[in-house]
Amino acid sequence: MKLYYATGTCSLSPHIVALEAGIALDLERVDIRTTPHRTESGADFTARHANGYVPALELDDGSLLTEGVAIVQYLADLNPDADLAPPAGTPERYRLQSWLNFIATELHKMYSPWLFHPEYGAQAQEVARDKIAERLAYVERQFAASGPFLLGDTFTAADAYLFTIIGWSAFARVDLTPFPQLRDFLDLVGARPHVREAMNAEGMKLAA
Repeated sequence: MKLYYATGTCSLSPHIVALEAGIALDLERVDIRTTPHRTESGADFTARHANGYVPALELDDGSLLTEGVAIVQYLADLNPDADLAPPAGTPERYRLQSWLNFIATELHKMYSPWLFHPEYGAQAQEVARDKIAERLAYVERQFAASGPFLLGDTFTAADAYLFTIIGWSAFARVDLTPFPQLRDFLDLVGARPHVREAMNAEGMKLAA
């Protein structure tokens, strides 16, 4: 399988999940700064994926799976023994899906595009930061009640996704000072060997 990724984007989360699950992936970087987006080999990425964004996972049969929430669950299910996703049909699996959807809609789409494009204006960005702070307070309460991970004691695909999105906070000028549990979570996940391996492979700066 091949993962199309771009450094500093949400494609980090399926990369982490794959490594945690012991799944070998070929990697192909996509330059999202160009129009059209180009892969490392110089190909027009939109010819492979019409929406032109990452992550995208090319399966062994040549088909393409898109959308990060779907990709991380697919990868997690390939190795159930890794405990990255509870079994399908269980209440715990629906809790995982609830968190994945929360991260996608309430956090991911507040950070990006609003805080990544100055042309939206300072007022719109401050509104986005206020909304993000409300959502992070909810996550903080979850960690305080039943951390250290979103589903308790077990690291799952949802934690990989949350780590990836909250990792944008310094760049996006989102203040994490009021959220000590969340900051502990970032340190805990950031120290995992497979997380560091994924970040290093994608050319991202690692914490000391």
